[in-house]
Amino acid sequence: MDLPDIRIVLVAPSHPGNIGAAARAMKNMGLTQLVLVNPRQFPHPDAAARASGADDVLAQARVAGSLAEALAGCGLVAATTSRERDQYFRVVALRAAAARLVAAARRSPAAVVFGAERTGLTNEELERAHLLIRIPANDAYPSLNLAMAVQLVAYELLCACGEAAAPTEPPAAPLASGEEMDCLFRHLAQVLEEIDFRDRTQSGTHLMSRIRRLLLRAELDQNEVNILRGILTAVQGRRRHAGEGQPR
Repeated sequence: MDLPDIRIVLVAPSHPGNIGAAARAMKNMGLTQLVLVNPRQFPHPDAAARASGADDVLAQARVAGSLAEALAGCGLVAATTSRERDQYFRVVALRAAAARLVAAARRSPAAVVFGAERTGLTNEELERAHLLIRIPANDAYPSLNLAMAVQLVAYELLCACGEAAAPTEPPAAPLASGEEMDCLFRHLAQVLEEIDFRDRTQSGTHLMSRIRRLLLRAELDQNEVNILRGILTAVQGRRRHAGEGQPR
């Protein structure tokens, strides 16, 4: 079975033992790409001890200074959460999310993001994800240990790899990377400002966040992002041609 091109990203893990246990869980299920965003302690003897045979996964783990750096080059990104979020975040069942991640990893690298043990992921960090995963648990005690959560996700990814049929159609264009989506969001924000399209709600601060989530839910590929940016550029060109002022 080919290993899927899927990164496991741990954001600000505070306990080095959990890093080692996560590496072990990954190796059990055939995953090798571990990325740590600002770990509190790494490398650390406790991480090596808990890895228990997954020293190779631990040794090649990459440390990143930001979540954006950790996700560089990725297409589909799923983030895990144990808390209820507002309706603008799309939540997908773990098994369905695993199948989508494995399919997406055929087109471009994919990633699953896990938050810090005590606080999880912030809303700002979640906004980099196309979808959220909530692992079903006892309502009275829903919080999972970080390594346990990695184990469950890794298991479903392994099952999805086994169930995935060989593709019968030519692969589609790769999903747009986080960097390409950020360029689109900046371009769109610039055009909205130029045409004076503003958030009319009372707080006046949520428009771009909602647009960002809408476009991430669409899971745009690179060609689609290029089309949208071409439209935005045409809007800017038409405004200049009509003498309505240069872009700010």
